[in-house]
Amino acid sequence: MTPDEKIDVEQDETEQKRQAEAPRLDETSELIPAEPEQDMEDDSDNWEVSEEIDEIEATLETVIESVLFASDEPLSPKRLVDIAEAGSVKRIRECVKTLNNKYRDGGFSFRIEKISGGYQMMTLPAFNPWISKLIKVRSDNKLTPATLETLAIVAYKQPIIRADVEAIRGVAAGEVLRNLMYKGLVKIVGRAEILGRPMLYGTTKKFLDVFGLNDLKDLPKIEELKIPSE
Repeated sequence: MTPDEKIDVEQDETEQKRQAEAPRLDETSELIPAEPEQDMEDDSDNWEVSEEIDEIEATLETVIESVLFASDEPLSPKRLVDIAEAGSVKRIRECVKTLNNKYRDGGFSFRIEKISGGYQMMTLPAFNPWISKLIKVRSDNKLTPATLETLAIVAYKQPIIRADVEAIRGVAAGEVLRNLMYKGLVKIVGRAEILGRPMLYGTTKKFLDVFGLNDLKDLPKIEELKIPSE
């Protein structure tokens, strides 16, 4: 082998090695990340936690706690006796006292308070500024009847242009559609292939999340929404 041939061979080997070590690219010329190694130990820990949660024993205290947690109104001691099968109002009071002691000792942000003759789980006054922010957000996201009507039309007729929404409702819908877009429930999905190419509107993923739908096929059938004839 001549010196020139030896140099060519070495250059070819170097180029092949460089290409082998270079990051692999897909069709969009983006780097394809290496597959992350699964942490089997972490997965095992998570599974153990799930099993532990599933195996929690339902005691009188935990039953009262869960019922009060789920209720959006005060529950009278007598009502709690009936629901939790506590036997007496005295047992209910003892459990409430024990739970409040646990919340206080654990630094929890809530207590069980006596309201209007019943018990209700309430956050402490120190957390009012943050609760007020939550209430404001909920208020901002509240939908008026007109907004709900427009949203329903878009959901069932999408993709739909504004003129068709207005034809169905009989009133202007521009402001309502803008409000729905601001709330993230409606978006522009394209343009209609008609004169002027008006924008087409459709619902978003947030719409599915807010109304607890997996996809648009889960919407109630229009026939089910009609008022039954007498």
